[in-house]
Amino acid sequence: MTDSHYEALGALLGRGGVLRGADIGPRYFTDWRGEGPVRPELVLRPATTKEMSQILAYCHRESLSVAVQGGMTGLVRGAVPQPGEVVIATDRMTAVAAPDVAGRTIVAEAGAPLQAVQEAAEAAGLFFPLDLGARGSCTIGGNIATNAGGNRVIRYGMTRDLVLGLEAVQADGTVIDAMGSYIKNNTGYDLKQMFIGAEGTLGIVTRAVLRLFPRPQSQAVAYCGLDSFDAVVGFLAHMQTTIGASLSAFEVLWSATYDAICEKVPQVRAALPRGHRFYVLTEMMGSDGARDPERFEETLGMALEQGLLADAVVSKSDAEVRALWELRDGMAHAMGAERPIVSFDISLAVSDMADLEQVLSDRLRAHMADPMILIGGHLGDGNLHLAVRANGVAPEDQPLQAIEREVYALVGARRGSVSAEHGIGLSKRAYLPQSRSPQEIAMMRSLRGALDPKGILNRGRIFG
Repeated sequence: MTDSHYEALGALLGRGGVLRGADIGPRYFTDWRGEGPVRPELVLRPATTKEMSQILAYCHRESLSVAVQGGMTGLVRGAVPQPGEVVIATDRMTAVAAPDVAGRTIVAEAGAPLQAVQEAAEAAGLFFPLDLGARGSCTIGGNIATNAGGNRVIRYGMTRDLVLGLEAVQADGTVIDAMGSYIKNNTGYDLKQMFIGAEGTLGIVTRAVLRLFPRPQSQAVAYCGLDSFDAVVGFLAHMQTTIGASLSAFEVLWSATYDAICEKVPQVRAALPRGHRFYVLTEMMGSDGARDPERFEETLGMALEQGLLADAVVSKSDAEVRALWELRDGMAHAMGAERPIVSFDISLAVSDMADLEQVLSDRLRAHMADPMILIGGHLGDGNLHLAVRANGVAPEDQPLQAIEREVYALVGARRGSVSAEHGIGLSKRAYLPQSRSPQEIAMMRSLRGALDPKGILNRGRIFG
């Protein structure tokens, strides 16, 4: 990177807007997976949409490739800089406006942490339902770029369902103002959707109008033990039928995963004895604080009478709600503790999940003697998190690619998604054809070529 680039970009961004050399800390080249040994030569930190437009226009003119960064909490190496790339970070664009209570919307800049939006909504008596374990670190721009999912998709949908409008800057610096704040708008193409889930390859989101909801007046959580997958499916149908739209989460853990949490995560307490084949956390959020808890328990009682549940524990306080969710969230910690491990984020039809553990185990035995398979996730929306550890195999010898090929081949054969909510990034691009047809990929390439003809935005992400 030449001195002239540094000087020109410094003139556009001012003091603190450009970092160089030793001033660039690991925060700008290391993600949550600890990957990314390439220190970028320049980090650009625009504070406004105008500055974002100016620096992109310059990078486009000079053919400088850029890596776009939010909170660096991604798991597919989408924001880790590659050799020769300039980093554009949104960490100075963190404003969150006061919510529009009547319209139930809130405007946030791309670098605003998800938790800041949640708290601003709560202070106004409203609710922003997107929720991830990384809520304090991940950013709204990153959530939009990856179309983040999280714990309550079953009721409120993915990020794209929560974005009413947005502002984005194209590769050449053109600002797209699509900051509508209404649900219905059938005036041609819904341009905002092009930027949601595009992983920064079509433009950089700078602001968004987000949809808020009435704050729930009740929250009840149960942890349940079940002894067959048919019972899990039947219990999901039972909850959807009896409490309907009030069902806000339906999370499942396979028995090996529950055991790993109990053994490897000291800060959580087991809610139920070990020994059941499956464990389900289910949650109801309603509008009747007096009646809803009783209704929730009645619904669980019916499931017990029908033989769907073998055991269950129900929250009696806010502290118990948090404790039960901490037990569910312990899955990520348990998977991380079982190293060396290969992790996956997949979607399948619920009917294709029943034999998943056994089929994978049979396939992986061709590559290792005793595979450990941990499975759990958002069964209510078809998203499972899966981790495979080769017991007794040294990290440097673990057949990483063989494990990936087996898992993604199975997902592709069952017409699932190789990435349910984390995106493709650099890590999964070789497996994109397992979930997308050649015609779909060709159309994606055409769209990218039209909006970023020089290919400077997040080059190599999604597809090479």
